Amino acid sequence: MSDTFKLPLRDRQSDLPVLLPLKVPEPDVLGFSRWLASMPGWTLPALTAVLALWPVYAMAQSTFTTERVLSTLLKWTPLLVTKGFVLNILISFLTVVFGTIAGIFLGLGRVSHSRVVRLFSWFTVQLFRNSPWLVLLFVVMLTLPFELRIGGAIIPVPDWMKAVFGLSLPVMANIAEIVRGAIRSVPSGQWEAAESLAFSRTQTLWQIILPQCFKRMIPPWMNWYAIMTMATPLVSLLGVTEIITLTRQAMEAEGNHPSLLVPFYGFALIIFFAYCYPIARLTMSLEKRFAVKL
Repeated sequence: MSDTFKLPLRDRQSDLPVLLPLKVPEPDVLGFSRWLASMPGWTLPALTAVLALWPVYAMAQSTFTTERVLSTLLKWTPLLVTKGFVLNILISFLTVVFGTIAGIFLGLGRVSHSRVVRLFSWFTVQLFRNSPWLVLLFVVMLTLPFELRIGGAIIPVPDWMKAVFGLSLPVMANIAEIVRGAIRSVPSGQWEAAESLAFSRTQTLWQIILPQCFKRMIPPWMNWYAIMTMATPLVSLLGVTEIITLTRQAMEAEGNHPSLLVPFYGFALIIFFAYCYPIARLTMSLEKRFAVKL
């Protein structure tokens, strides 16, 4: 017998090629929050200062001075915040709520024992995850009616509610993948232990598996809320009167002067950043807290 086989297993060496398993890196589901949270805390005041001083350097020969530009912006600020940005927050909140509810059931369908349910859930997820958001918004806007007749009552359907439904579709698909990934991340021993205790699959899922998944789903769920908040200005292309639409209308009321372009849109950028930056920091903090330690 060869001396190699007389050695302990850990000390044996071979010059034969060994095929190692392929390790495919998983996509970073917190990419947006990770990028946003990586910005230092002085980013917001620095960005505000740059946008405030912009009229000094741009359009120097213009009749619009820095004081006039800032006073014009301050005059429109209450309207932009209370009637515009509040609607952006409402749209993002309702979108994530409806998308989460539908995404949970769609994610459960991805791990169903029924092949028909799995295929339907897979097709739905792939369809809405790989569709342009703006195209979905246009399809929903042109498909849904402007009003609903229930009995003798007529219920109007506002444009912002159509936007909520349209944006809920991609959120639903991505939340479904978060739910599926969280369920698959629970060790199989949990299922086997529950089966040995005579738990049904439904009892195992709702009483044992999903409670462990909730804390794993919170960071990517918050990441998608921040992404959705940043994406709400898309609805301005469809005539929804959110902050970008009101910004455009305010500049038209002031004569569409070029000196107002950067300050007004810069204000929208600052207010979105100020709202989403704390969410990104909290997301990264929760990721560290709820990280699965193997």
